[in-house]
Amino acid sequence: MCRNIRVLYNFEPPTTEDEIRAAAVQYVRKVSGLARPSAVDVETFEDAVAEVTATTRRLLGSLRARTALRTRESEREKARARGERRMARRSPA
Repeated sequence: MCRNIRVLYNFEPPTTEDEIRAAAVQYVRKVSGLARPSAVDVETFEDAVAEVTATTRRLLGSLRARTALRTRESEREKARARGERRMARRSPA
């Protein structure tokens, strides 16, 4: 999975529309291979982002499994720890 796409489910405070759209943009960029679409593809790109955004919103609203609530701070700490472990593996001993 693209590292820029984050878990959006079961957050306190709830996931925002901007966060859902940002994940959709990253997904469409990843599968299309385009960071910025050409002028002729902008409409198609934006349509895809809108569809993925709507589908993601429906998915998040339909999920019923209740896990421990996530906070953005705890998720940042987990990501920071993963990064530190990754860097430790890469650095020569």
